[in-house]
Amino acid sequence: MTASGVTATELAFAKTMAERDHAAFAAFIAEEAVFASGPTTLRGKAAVVAGWRKYFDAPAAPFSWAPDQVEVLPSGNLALSTGPVHAPDGKLIGRFTSIWRLEAPNTWRIVFDQGNSA
Repeated sequence: MTASGVTATELAFAKTMAERDHAAFAAFIAEEAVFASGPTTLRGKAAVVAGWRKYFDAPAAPFSWAPDQVEVLPSGNLALSTGPVHAPDGKLIGRFTSIWRLEAPNTWRIVFDQGNSA
């Protein structure tokens, strides 16, 4: 899989926030995912999906993101994506780093995620 395929996956993942589609968000999360942002690390898909539910409750997305760098291992099984996180007004509020794993033919799922304040 190429970096462009992972970029497209990351953009589709971000689109779930913009479109307020929590179920679609959940489809991108690996069963053993670890999200290490905030005061408590979320371990496992159920914890990540439940922990992120609050970001989907309001009519407008509380933030947005897009990758500005994507790297894929030569094996094509793991990828890193990173980029800026913006507030609704466009202000840079942080950066994200995600690790994606190819779990099935052409199906990338996120296994690690961390956000940092700007």
